[in-house]
Formats: sequence, C-alpha cells, structure tokens
Amino acid sequence: CKQDMFQKKKNAVLVDGVILNGPIMDSKAGEKFVEEACKIIMEEVIQKADDVTEKVCEWQAPETLKQILDLEMRDTGESHQKLLQLCRDVIQYSVKTSHPRFFNQLYAGIDYYSLVARFITEALNPSVYTYEVSPVFLLVEEAVIKKMIEFIGWEEGDGIFNPGGSVSNMYAMNLARYRFCPEIKEKGLSGLPRLVLFASEECHYSMKKAASFLGIGTENVYFIKTDERGKMIPEELEKQVQRARKEGSTPFLVCATAGTTVLGAFDPLDAIADVCEKHGLWLHVDASWGGSALISRKHCRLLHGIQRADSVAWNPHKMLLAGIQCCALLVKDSSGLLKKCYSAKASYLFQQDKFYDVSYDTGDKSIQCSRRPDAFKFWLMWKALGTTGLEERVNRALALARYLAEEIMKREGFQLILEPEYANVCFWYIPPSLRKMEEGPEFWQKLHRVS
Repeated sequence: CKQDMFQKKKNAVLVDGVILNGPIMDSKAGEKFVEEACKIIMEEVIQKADDVTEKVCEWQAPETLKQILDLEMRDTGESHQKLLQLCRDVIQYSVKTSHPRFFNQLYAGIDYYSLVARFITEALNPSVYTYEVSPVFLLVEEAVIKKMIEFIGWEEGDGIFNPGGSVSNMYAMNLARYRFCPEIKEKGLSGLPRLVLFASEECHYSMKKAASFLGIGTENVYFIKTDERGKMIPEELEKQVQRARKEGSTPFLVCATAGTTVLGAFDPLDAIADVCEKHGLWLHVDASWGGSALISRKHCRLLHGIQRADSVAWNPHKMLLAGIQCCALLVKDSSGLLKKCYSAKASYLFQQDKFYDVSYDTGDKSIQCSRRPDAFKFWLMWKALGTTGLEERVNRALALARYLAEEIMKREGFQLILEPEYANVCFWYIPPSLRKMEEGPEFWQKLHRVS
C-alpha cells in the first residue's frame, strides 16, 4: 500500500519505509472531530454549568469506572464515534466543579472569559520561556504581574506564574535561602549552617514539603503557636527565633499566612514584619487563598502590612475564579534576584545577540523550561470584568459567608465555631442523638465520626 502511494506521489521521499513528505494525519477528519467534540463540551459542560437539576458527579467505584471508560490503549486507533462517546463518558463521570452545589476545598465555579482564554492557549500550545516563541503571552504576564504588584503596595518588583501555590512557596523558600547564602547555587548544602524557618501551626502543608524537597529538613521548620482564631502570635515567633539562635541554628525565613486553609485566618503581618526586620529575616506571605482580598477596597485591610513582605504567593484561581492553574509568586526585589537564583544560562535557548530586547526572555528565572501561559486567563478575565468586577466577586463571597454564618446560628443542631473573617465558615453539625449529650471524649469521638 505504501509502495503504491509512493509510486503515485510525485517527488515522494521514502526513508525507512516512511513517506516523509506525505500527510501525517487526516486534517479534515481531525477538524471534524474538534468541531463535534466542542459541541459536546458546549452542551454537556457549559450549558449545564448552572443547572441544579444536574448531578455534581455520576459517582462510580474505581473498578466499575475502569470498565465503563474502556481505558485500554490498543495497537489500532478507535473510530470517530467511539472517541466522541469517550468524550461524553469522561464528562458524565467527572466532577462538575462549576456546578452550584460543588463545595470542595478552595475553588469552584466557572468564568467564561477565563475558559475561552484556556481554549485559545490550548489550541496555540505555546511555551512561555522566550519572546520569539511566545511574544503575546510574555507581555501579558508582565502586565498582570505589574498590576498585582501594585495591589500589594510595592513600587516595583518581579514575579512569575507557577504550577500551584505550593510551588510558589518553594520558590520563595529557595529564593530566601539564596539571598542569605548565594554560594549555595554552586557549592550546594555541604558548607551551610543549620538553617531554620518559621511558619504558623495553621500554615499550608507545602511548607514542610518545600523544606524536605530543598534539603532543609522538616525538623528545621519551627511551627509558631496561634491564637484562638488561628493567627500566628508574634511574641511566640520572637521566642522561637531567639531559641533557634541559642541552639546554634541560623534563622533565615518567616512564612506568614494570609488566609489559612481551614479557619481562613490572616496572620498579623505588620507585627511579624517587625520581628523579621529586627532579625534580618526574609518575610514570605502565603496569600494563595487570601491574596484576592487585596482587590477589595472593603476587605484589603485583612492583609494590612503585606507591602513589607519580601515575597507573596497569590492564586487567582481560587477566590477570583480564574481557571486552574493560575498562581503567581511576586517578589519585592527588582534587581533580578529571581534570575540570579534560577538562571542556568543555556546559550542554545537564551542567546544574548537576538534581534529584540532579550530581557523579555523570562525563562531563565524559572525552574521550568516549558511553562504554560497561565497569566493569560487572568488577564482576559480582568479585561472583561474590570477591577470593579473582580472586587464584586470578593465582596459577594464574603457576604455569602456572613449570611451562612448567620443562618447556622439560627438553626438547631448547628454550632458555629467562630465568626468568619474571610470566606471560610467553620461549624459542627450535631445530630439529634448527641444534642443532649455532655461534651467529653465520647461526645467528640462520636461527633468526629458524624463529620
């Protein structure tokens, strides 16, 4: 068959049985598949996004779902219709995170502008490391980072979008260590003293992961006591810094949290910054969840003092509904610290004699090479809604939290744990069988089982 095709095609180039200048795929069939698959997405995902009569998820046990989906890859490709049915099945049995009754961790909902931005970037398939290969998206990222820096309150700064807040926290930890000891980049860990960092008891688990990954060690993360609302106690931080010094360790970093995962607590950033300034410590604020309050003139007070931070992690994919993933690390330093820390100076990619300003080649300040244009979905959404539209999202979310807290206080069997400071509403549901039971070990054991 290939030989017949070779003979029919003028100027055909055959190498190892492969016609090199023949089509690698049927473009018409491919276009038809994209068109029909997009129709399924429109009907089954987007048009049903706010329909409460639809299920959040058509739940199946793992072994059953394996059979339904026919996950086996075979020697020959599947038919057009079988592939479209697979697309329908994937949608049917997936969790609909845009459903009004999807209540999972710290994200939900759909933003149509962000979604279109993702369609565009998925179709273009760019990689954001050099201007020559990704001109529009590098300029977009620069514009978005500049605007986010303004909301933090810095006059200038730097930043980069990352695959998750956990990675942003790791970036910041490594950056703080590099500023403290620049020679680590070439010489490694062997010549370093025992480095210690500090975070609240309520901080995100990524702090421990980052310490483990970077070779600092989880035992060298000192967890600072929090008050009854889950906020770091600055006096306890001061005690732990002094304790570390007495032990012969070297403190280098404090990670404050603006919007803890469970209670939604905001650490007192001004007081923590005082301790950092006194001891010469890098202050990182993990505002992955709470950073979006900066957009609201009413609620930005929650992050009072954030302008004193050296770095900030902020995830627009949470409160602001930008599609996952959309996570920025923002750095107060504008002297190129990010690039100095992460640059490998790969001459085959980051040539210095290009036909444009090579300062736009930002890939050398990233630990990734291939990198998604995540800023674009935030940019297009921001362009569509304006700052006032984003502000309204924050204000509405916090108003809904206040409403829920008030409803909980009215209802028998529900116990509000504390007044919400942000969008987190923490409560117990106490079933009738436990409502007259005295609180004690047995009560709490049973209530935990209910939860």
